[in-house]
Amino acid sequence: MYTILVKQEEGPMAGKEHRYRASVVWTGNTGAGTADYKAYERAHVISAPGKADIAGSSDKAFRGDATRWNPEDILVASASTCHMLWYLHLCAASGVVVLDYRDEPEGLMIEEADGTGAFRRIVLRPQVRLSAESSEEKARELHHEARRMCFVANSLKCEIATEAAFSR
Repeated sequence: MYTILVKQEEGPMAGKEHRYRASVVWTGNTGAGTADYKAYERAHVISAPGKADIAGSSDKAFRGDATRWNPEDILVASASTCHMLWYLHLCAASGVVVLDYRDEPEGLMIEEADGTGAFRRIVLRPQVRLSAESSEEKARELHHEARRMCFVANSLKCEIATEAAFSR
């Protein structure tokens, strides 16, 4: 076993630490292991104690199984769910009553000629249904605060945009 450490340039960390652990098990050995790029499946299972397993693979563009979650799907969904959870919290604390919240986020990843790549942009498109008494202006402002508070968004280097729509 070996550890690869990439040091991030950052200021001193103050505050509470939270640790998250998962188990990732490759299940795609079809008999020859990684003897050839085309000889193995990208299938894997992501698990954590007390939680439902996630069937994973790579993106279909990288010889993956399109019916399974890939790391890129999970990244985009993580940015969306973190934003949503902060947004709902902030609305509850501010007297804005959300009756329904749905998002169809989209991420743009650029793959370079050498095979490296990175996300350039994630667009969140929340559709928020508010109670008749709730201020749409306040509801809109709280999306900015949710973006500022989101742990996942604060950990990413790509642009994250929010294009919210509201209804009653």
